[in-house]
Amino acid sequence: MYNARSISKFSLKGKQMTDHATLVSQNKEYTFTSWTSQNAWNPISITHGEGVYFWDADGKRYLDWSSQLFNLNIGHGHPHVIRAIQEQAGKLQYAMPSLATEPRARLGQMLRDVTPAGLTKAFFTTGGADAIENAMKFARLSTGKQKILTRYRAYHGATFGAMTAGGDPRRLANEPGVPWIVRMPDPYSYRHPVYRGRTEAEGDQAIVDMMEEIIHFEGPNNIAALMLEGFSGTSGIMQGGETYWRGVEYLREKYGFLLIIDEVLSGFGRTGEWFGIDHYPWVKPDLMAMAKGLTSGYIPLGGVMMTEKVAHHFDDNVFYGGLTYSDHPIACAAGVANLEVYQNEKLIENSHELGKKLRAGLVDLAEKYEAIGEIRGAGLHYVIELVKNRDTREPLSPYNSAMTEPMKKLAANLREQGMSTFVKWNLVFCAPPLVATEAHIQDGLNILDRAIKDLG
Repeated sequence: MYNARSISKFSLKGKQMTDHATLVSQNKEYTFTSWTSQNAWNPISITHGEGVYFWDADGKRYLDWSSQLFNLNIGHGHPHVIRAIQEQAGKLQYAMPSLATEPRARLGQMLRDVTPAGLTKAFFTTGGADAIENAMKFARLSTGKQKILTRYRAYHGATFGAMTAGGDPRRLANEPGVPWIVRMPDPYSYRHPVYRGRTEAEGDQAIVDMMEEIIHFEGPNNIAALMLEGFSGTSGIMQGGETYWRGVEYLREKYGFLLIIDEVLSGFGRTGEWFGIDHYPWVKPDLMAMAKGLTSGYIPLGGVMMTEKVAHHFDDNVFYGGLTYSDHPIACAAGVANLEVYQNEKLIENSHELGKKLRAGLVDLAEKYEAIGEIRGAGLHYVIELVKNRDTREPLSPYNSAMTEPMKKLAANLREQGMSTFVKWNLVFCAPPLVATEAHIQDGLNILDRAIKDLG
């Protein structure tokens, strides 16, 4: 039996960490952070959050303009999901994946109802990267083929195979990586040379033609799947149009490989649709990876949805894969409650409508400031690309390099004004929680306005 006395010996001792400086100091001393050198890490502290805001240990409030890591879709502190987690923890805290539980079944059924038609069965993981790993495993095992086609300007996670699959330059530290990834060109109309002198649709078709040529080079009979983000994410929201996505579906049908859609970031209302790929209803995914907005980050959970055809292969063939925390009952309960919030509070619709306000405000900023080269996105998923010169399109900070002083100044300005968001290279992301209001959007736009103005 547990009792207070037995638990107390595990309590933290010493000075209570309350102020910002102490929290940062203790975190830096006792923990290791990712994606930066340890000496360069200068984090905002965070103690609590509500809706679109969170507060640091000194009481300063921040507008969460990137939904933490594009995952806190329902905002901070939603009582419905918190209650579901508490209730499930009181009934069943853990079950090994070979057991059947109610929240696992309910979440699988709910996902079947909201994902694109044809996706019928869920395999649950612990997050986005292992969802990607397992999606590729499902594709390779079910087809008996090895190669996975991906894009250069994409990010699929930081585990070994997922990192290789992503063309994001962070993969370079991981190379040579797995040998069966083949990268394809990107529909980046703002910078890819194939678009010069062409309309966007003509450029998209040229990209599709290049993809088909690579398929022939690699041997169509060797290709298990093409893996694409349903809507481009942290690489810069470079999203092909109708011509590109109709070309993708044409290539899939012509050459018979599977299509894996990565909705880890773009899923669950982020782009104003349930999933990014829903903007292109003619595209028929065979596998879909998800995480982030699945639980809005309240509990780690990822998943892979698959068609009956893919699932059927494993009726009599063993799927050699599994995770100790797959199908975690508390995580699945959080997922069920999270989907109920999306539906009951009409957050997908809110993202769609507020996206119009966000885009209009960003367009207004672009008319004021020559530093804004292009605006890209949909729903509550936008990026502004900053340039030194609109005519030459020279980026304010080069691709795959440390941020230049102007971008550092901009990032520091945003933080000083009480905005927390994702700033990378010459990109500033605008992706607030789906519970935002028009007033929140305008507050964020005002902060961006002042920060870009201060660039001079």
